[in-house]
Amino acid sequence: MRRRLSGLVVLALSGCTALPVTQTTTSTTTTSTTTTSTTTTTTLPPLLATGRVVDAGGRPIAGVEVVFGDAITTTGPDGAFEAETREAETLSFAKPGWERHEAPYSEGALEVTMTQATIRGVRVGAAAAGSDEHFRSLMDLAAQTSVNAFVFDTKQEGGQVVYDTAVAAAHEIGAVEPWYDPRRRVAEAREAGIYTITRIVSLEDAFWAKAHPEEKMAGPWVDPTGPGIRQYIVDLAVEACEIGFDEIQLDYVRYAAGRTASFTGQLNMTQEERVANIAEFIRVVREAVSPLGCNLSADIFGIVVSFQDDQRLGQRPEELSVHLDAVSPMVYPSHYSDGWLGFPDPNDHPYAVTADALDDALPRLAPGTVLRPWLQGFWWTPEQIHEAIRAAEDRGLGWLLWNVGSRYEPASIPAVEETGG
Repeated sequence: MRRRLSGLVVLALSGCTALPVTQTTTSTTTTSTTTTSTTTTTTLPPLLATGRVVDAGGRPIAGVEVVFGDAITTTGPDGAFEAETREAETLSFAKPGWERHEAPYSEGALEVTMTQATIRGVRVGAAAAGSDEHFRSLMDLAAQTSVNAFVFDTKQEGGQVVYDTAVAAAHEIGAVEPWYDPRRRVAEAREAGIYTITRIVSLEDAFWAKAHPEEKMAGPWVDPTGPGIRQYIVDLAVEACEIGFDEIQLDYVRYAAGRTASFTGQLNMTQEERVANIAEFIRVVREAVSPLGCNLSADIFGIVVSFQDDQRLGQRPEELSVHLDAVSPMVYPSHYSDGWLGFPDPNDHPYAVTADALDDALPRLAPGTVLRPWLQGFWWTPEQIHEAIRAAEDRGLGWLLWNVGSRYEPASIPAVEETGG
């Protein structure tokens, strides 16, 4: 049976009393000849509930559905709400990706703190999303296991936009290569109670680099301070929110790695400059999508959570997580060098390598931001994948499973009963 993402947390707020809708008094006078009965009905004034919804870090949460009796409203960009009814004593708060909350009515303004739900997702590539058969198999996977989220692609490595976007700039640079209809797939996933994320590759974009050499750094890498690329990614992210995705995930939101880094000029920058540029890029996107009710996450290299410097990439969890709802380090033991943690081949130790990275990352995130790692879903047996997932589950974390072909064995993924929800 499909399990939806909303749980129930009751806020302990005092000062709540039940108020009747009407008050009726009846007086009767009886004599030997006359009986008089009088009924008076007094309608009480409506109940007005006001307040603000925030995350554990005090950041406002937009797009929360607030239900108060027969009144339904949605929190604004500042997390504020106002609802009026005559018929209720309790308010409920719900938003995809967040635990459901209930709170008793109070005459004063409410400050409601919501916590994020545990997201367990798999990557759904453009080819998988474009195939009815393949997508149906992924829906079946979610029904059979603890998977409750899909990570779709809307903009891939290289810069291809894989749906028929209305963003003119994507067409102008020749980046549009439609593979699937995201509105259809989002609707199908939502009907099944599946949380939807879209991955937008940001700063590796061969199309943009060719069309806008003034913002090119080297190869396909684009300058994160470029106003054009910032607006382009913002426009795609806003459109994704309007399509119906619950969350925007920025990928390749960093400077180049490897030999390309020698040609971009990033090595001449200070660490503070690199990190500030990437953090500002993320902040600009958050400023655009958060008021629309979309959550925002970003992928970072797994190695950066285990070192205090930015590894010359512009990625440090402390500075970036301030602007994010979730941070997803790519913790793939196959990518670690021989000898890591003393293991001749780290890929042979899925639990230990994954657990070590998560323990390094957890204390480095801003309040209210959750750690939700990308885990290795390739080059392993189902038992090894299960072990990596267990490392996240043992720490109370959600996770995302990466497989380039979007092929997953149900045996590699815990059942709902194994995760506790």
